[in-house]
Amino acid sequence: MALDDLSSFRWGVIGPGGIANRFAGALPAVPGARLAAVFARDAAKGQAYAAQWQREGQPAARVTTALDELLGSDEVDAVYVATPHSNHGEYVRAALQAGKPVLCEKPLVTTRAEGQTLVDLARSRGVFLMEALWTRFLPAYDLAARMLQDGAIGELRAMQSSFCFASVYDPQHRQWNPALAGGALWDIGIYNLAVTRWVLQQMNGGVCPEPDAMDVHATLAPTGVDKAVNVTLHFPGGVTSQFRCAFDAASVNAFEALGSKAALRFPTDFWQAEAVELVTRKAPAERVAAPFAINGFEGEIAEAQACIRAGWVESPRMPHAETLALLGWMDAIRAKFPQPA
Repeated sequence: MALDDLSSFRWGVIGPGGIANRFAGALPAVPGARLAAVFARDAAKGQAYAAQWQREGQPAARVTTALDELLGSDEVDAVYVATPHSNHGEYVRAALQAGKPVLCEKPLVTTRAEGQTLVDLARSRGVFLMEALWTRFLPAYDLAARMLQDGAIGELRAMQSSFCFASVYDPQHRQWNPALAGGALWDIGIYNLAVTRWVLQQMNGGVCPEPDAMDVHATLAPTGVDKAVNVTLHFPGGVTSQFRCAFDAASVNAFEALGSKAALRFPTDFWQAEAVELVTRKAPAERVAAPFAINGFEGEIAEAQACIRAGWVESPRMPHAETLALLGWMDAIRAKFPQPA
């Protein structure tokens, strides 16, 4: 298939776990997108995933336990990596070396240094690479961007957010297991940081300033991974961003950008927002709905397909520099964690 043929775009999935279900579920919303192949270490799991997402009138997805078979297939136009964080690097590297464009779940990897290595590889080989930070492609964020750029909140003063849920402690689960790159910051805190950066970019002509200081308090689980992280980022001009990400508490998980005239708020689950609120003193919140087409993943899939068809190595909406900047911030925050006992 020529990539300028809009009738079909064939995705291979590496790691058919929970998040990969959301990816496959969104494919029908994107013109041409279909599931063509699945790599799984467990063949039965791979077959069950392929069967679950089989669509009428389309060829069955090919399932393999041999990575080289998927990456070498002419029937796969790009791959989506959805394994635990600890395995992202090896699969992204293998795909890039095979010349396969990559959409990889966040975080791309767990250090800026490794991220830079993968970006360099993608650029040297001329192969597309994008971190799947799907929040940036949601209708609610497109709406909020226009509001922020049009001055709806006035001058930005501060940001506040939380991403917390109560998770049962299980040292073998990926959230709690250091061998699987567990921990709240990598798993969910990346969203607090990503939206902080996104708001600053909307308010500063696309540029995000670096923080002048970071105040960090982290609580570790018995396995040594971070179960709760409280951070305040201090930016030039006195702007701050305060957030908590944690596996030990319940929250509505809102995000607010506080301005001199009004506050812009994603009222619940900000990373998958379907509404935006503008809040002013002594007035009811102005709420605007911005629902998903299916489940929200369709935006990042459409972006990746468009960039790959255009022959680009990165997305202008989620460029390599943004991924590296997020990794750099997480490196700096983690450097302030207490040492495991």
